[in-house]
Amino acid sequence: MKYKVAFVCVHNSCRSQMAEAWANDLGQEVMEAYSAGTEDYPEVKPLAVAVMEEVGIDMNPYYPKLLADIPPEFDIVVTMGCNVDCPFLPTKHREDWGLIDPSGGPVEDYRKTRDEIKDKMLDLLERIKDGQLSL
Repeated sequence: MKYKVAFVCVHNSCRSQMAEAWANDLGQEVMEAYSAGTEDYPEVKPLAVAVMEEVGIDMNPYYPKLLADIPPEFDIVVTMGCNVDCPFLPTKHREDWGLIDPSGGPVEDYRKTRDEIKDKMLDLLERIKDGQLSL
């Protein structure tokens, strides 16, 4: 069974895009992944694209989407760390990853965020496979 998972933040231009890409790379057997934001943004941040390409993940198919552009209900909603601005989506399980937004920082910040997202993704996948979530 595949679970519908949404990765959400404000602009859907960096962290949530990297999370969707990691989900599609690492978890495609158990996840149907989406990402979206609450505000329009013109592109995925170029440094996010670059650091994902460093680990062999092509970000060319990815683009910023609004919540209205994705399905309305999910099994799992993961917010990236947007605190009071985190949007609400109906879901069976919700968690916030508390990630610092690397936007505007050096490439090293993007690499750190990329690696943190991968670690959190692997942990989430393990919890899903072990039945630790009430889904």
